[in-house]
Amino acid sequence: MVPKLRIAVVGGGIGGLAAALALTRKDHRVRVFEQAPELRESGVGMHLGPNGSRLLERWGLGERLRALGVRPTGMEVRDWAHGTTLVRQPMGDEWLAEFGAPYYTIHRADLHTMLAESLPSGVVRPGHRLERFTETGSGVRLEFAGGVRAEADVLIGADGAHSVVRRTLAGPDTAVFSGQSAFRGIVARDQVPALPGDTLLVWAGADARMLVYPVRGGEFLTFVAVVPDPRWRLESWTASGELDELAARFDGWNLDVKSLVAAVRETRRWALYDREPLARWSSGAVTLLGDAAHPMLPHHGQGVSQAVEDAAVLAHCLDAPSDAPSTPAGRRRIAAVLEAYEGARRPHTTRVQLGSRGGGSQRLRPDEDGGESTGTMSSLVQDVSWIQRHDAEAALPRIP
Repeated sequence: MVPKLRIAVVGGGIGGLAAALALTRKDHRVRVFEQAPELRESGVGMHLGPNGSRLLERWGLGERLRALGVRPTGMEVRDWAHGTTLVRQPMGDEWLAEFGAPYYTIHRADLHTMLAESLPSGVVRPGHRLERFTETGSGVRLEFAGGVRAEADVLIGADGAHSVVRRTLAGPDTAVFSGQSAFRGIVARDQVPALPGDTLLVWAGADARMLVYPVRGGEFLTFVAVVPDPRWRLESWTASGELDELAARFDGWNLDVKSLVAAVRETRRWALYDREPLARWSSGAVTLLGDAAHPMLPHHGQGVSQAVEDAAVLAHCLDAPSDAPSTPAGRRRIAAVLEAYEGARRPHTTRVQLGSRGGGSQRLRPDEDGGESTGTMSSLVQDVSWIQRHDAEAALPRIP
């Protein structure tokens, strides 16, 4: 019988909870240490590609995804000045047939809650801010603020773009400001009845873009407004944005966009930073997952799906037969399977990470007449089709 592992996951966001779910399904003893005093997710909507949803469905979350998420019927590029639809790409059942799993737009809090409620009681430990960790001859010792300590056989850093675990493993990184920031928020659709509740919308101006998509059954619309601004440099999901500045950025755009902006009551603003892919994720019995391993620009909408893929592959690798985890042979085995996990995932996530720099709606620009070509839309979809088609569990590494 395979000795089950004591696994510490640092970070209780979507990536950390996905890892915990994948690992508890393999009967490992998992604890998720979250620094916030209570487990909750803020934010607005997000994209869950077929490459992520197929795994969550296998983990038993398909019914709840269908209840809480929205499957957009199509994606439309509209003229920024006049609002007319320039091109429409069908999604819905066509993408289901093409990629083998649904594409969802879903509120971050809904997915976060879904994962948390799927975990056994006692797995998540809020109020634990990691300060340092040390690998010993028999495991990993974690030290938290306030003097609390814990021991584990394996440590997974799922603590986001500002990861304490990554900084210890790989040293400080250099975050490169993209020159852009994103206003984000959510509005009730009945405040903008002219906008559909089943479609992903993109308006692309010369240097700014507005993306809108439905969540919570189409009763609400998430907006993401990407604008150039060399002054706004705060990389935070929760930093407040100014409504007057948002309105000024889209003054002169079409009536639908201006009506949407006028309906916004609260917005957050997130400066967009890029980082070079890491040369390594793992050392001994410590590894990284999700944004801690591969923080990426949001233009492919793949942050969450890549974290879910990480979780599936990591759970597979850690379920390989081993000696007792506290023995020298067991320690070597853990290091080897974490290297196999990294070897399987890092080339793939590096390609996604680098591709996100110029992909997605970044490709959309008005032509001389203010319109968009179908070829541009086609290349936008092609940018992500190989990502959406990927099945992480069909490409699991062989563990010798």
